[in-house]
Amino acid sequence: MTAAVFDRILIANRGEIACRVMRTARRLGIATVAVHSDADRDALHVRMADQSVRLGPAEARRSYLDIAAVLDAARATGASAIHPGYGFLSENAGFAEACARAGLVFIGPPPAAIRAMGDKSAAKAEMERAGVSVVPGYHGAAQGDDVFAAEAARIGYPILVKASAGGGGKGMRVVAAPGALAAALAGARREAAAAFGDDRLLIERYLERPRHIEIQVFADTHGNCVHLHERDCSLQRRHQKVVEEAPAPGMTPERRARMGEAAVRATRAVGYVGAGTVEFIADAGGDFFFMEMNTRLQVEHPVTEMITGLDLVEWQLRVAAGEALPASQDMIRLGGHAFEARLYAEDPRRDFLPAGGTLTAFELPALGRHVRVDVGVAAGDAIAIDYDPMIAKLVVWDHDRDAALRRLRDALAATRIAGAVTNLDFLRRVAAHPAFAAGAAELDTGFIARHRDVLVPAPEPLSDAGLALATLAVMADEPPVAASPDDPWSPWATRNGWRLGGFAARRFEFVDCDTRHVVDAIATVVSGTHRLVLPGGTRVARVLSAPPGRVRIDLDGHVVEASAVRSGATLTLDDGIQARRLVILDALASAGLEEDGGGRFVAPMPGKIVAVRCESGARVTRGQVLVVLEAMKMEHAILAPADGLVEALRCRQGEQVTEGSELLVFRPEAT
Repeated sequence: MTAAVFDRILIANRGEIACRVMRTARRLGIATVAVHSDADRDALHVRMADQSVRLGPAEARRSYLDIAAVLDAARATGASAIHPGYGFLSENAGFAEACARAGLVFIGPPPAAIRAMGDKSAAKAEMERAGVSVVPGYHGAAQGDDVFAAEAARIGYPILVKASAGGGGKGMRVVAAPGALAAALAGARREAAAAFGDDRLLIERYLERPRHIEIQVFADTHGNCVHLHERDCSLQRRHQKVVEEAPAPGMTPERRARMGEAAVRATRAVGYVGAGTVEFIADAGGDFFFMEMNTRLQVEHPVTEMITGLDLVEWQLRVAAGEALPASQDMIRLGGHAFEARLYAEDPRRDFLPAGGTLTAFELPALGRHVRVDVGVAAGDAIAIDYDPMIAKLVVWDHDRDAALRRLRDALAATRIAGAVTNLDFLRRVAAHPAFAAGAAELDTGFIARHRDVLVPAPEPLSDAGLALATLAVMADEPPVAASPDDPWSPWATRNGWRLGGFAARRFEFVDCDTRHVVDAIATVVSGTHRLVLPGGTRVARVLSAPPGRVRIDLDGHVVEASAVRSGATLTLDDGIQARRLVILDALASAGLEEDGGGRFVAPMPGKIVAVRCESGARVTRGQVLVVLEAMKMEHAILAPADGLVEALRCRQGEQVTEGSELLVFRPEAT
């Protein structure tokens, strides 16, 4: 029935949520239209769609947030409905109204409901009228510092300052004492104005060691409204979620029923239709308070789907098409336990700052009943630095929490990513932490900060086994004989270091976490075996197997293995516990600074352009320095490989570049 109403829908989003909606639409026989910016022209969601339309340049304001461009794309492709995904325009009441004026179905709640819940202060007042408890606080219109000071004294310190018009941790400050209030208010106003164009604030009591528990709700146009149980989203960094699970650990049936009923009351109070999430903050004593309602599908919705067996995107499509909810409250089951871990291109050691890059390798665990991955990129894709750096959502399910946690550990260990700095090792440490395994007793929004030293440890020195793996991985990646020898059977053509009277040592140099390591490899009379001079002493090693992307070696009788992915001068080793990104300084692999065969010079690793010594159109001579890249506290010079012409210069001095970024285009002179 839905397919008859929506023969074609446009997904006004990108990444894994766009791909997720497309999979459900395809199963229902609905054609899909993707929109994209210039940065996403080759993205996975574009490749998956039946049609695609360019919106504009990389800047979101001129592409994904351009309402007129999105509506024009829908008209041009004959789409009858628009799914907003999450982020961008998903909670924009003006966009929902514009869709209606254009004769398009907005697959989301009514504009009035979006507005009612979009203003946090107004939403809390509405919830109080509906009998839903809220955290004691002040949500009034008067915004003077003196008003906030008086209200804070009434509420009692510590308090939480929050932006009234937005979320995601923007404008949020914890204030422990009156003397810090003025500075916190000033900083929160600036941040709120920059993020949301609205500097209004609210304050509320700051709960010590709170848990973040949310209830998935759904309503239709026939008066039906249900909840689909809860999710625990307490594991957060910088007020943003990292790992979610369902159901919440330690949740009793009685408390689940009370929270579900409160969420349904909140949903009905604003005339809601479609998928929504009512977020609560809970204290150690069992009390819970309304925080906000997200008027869209949530990033963490897969864990709810795993424990209920339902497709929430299909529910969205059916409700938007005018159908009644597919199930009543008593039909919604709760089976087993599920976790979701968000894989991000970000650096935990730099306070989780986003990190771009090209995925030179991307290997996922085996999928099936117990493991699901929602992903918006594939190997070879670039992580666009213009948007949220999420790579994928790794979701697991099993019959109970302990079994599901084992699934999560195994799935994270089986995941391999190379080409970008990610939070994969951080997620592995979270899943392995005994306090996380303990569940309700240890789980709260301060978990990561409390265990930061373990979850984000200082780099440890690279072990001898790691250096041996790196050395033999580089050697295994080389051809067995020198390039184009006149006589391939000549001993002079081999790369094993053979010399008259013995074998020469080959020296390999690696940089790991700013530390330089030197390994001398000397071939032995036993074919394929090398003596490696390592920091811990001389060891005998040989390659047992080296299929593409992996290496397995015998090191003094002990077998060690890891994935080994090389991209230019970067080698990523991952043994399932920790990933190490090494820079190869071996002379035979000279920093990967040669062009890619088509005249394009690309950055072999993330770094900063510290010098540009040419310009577009310049004629240069062989060996002339063109660009200097600083990475890993060392400078790497890109030299002209021949006399020729710099056809195009793609970088500028002072610019931060990601691995694989095009730096210049070079054309050698004809000979």
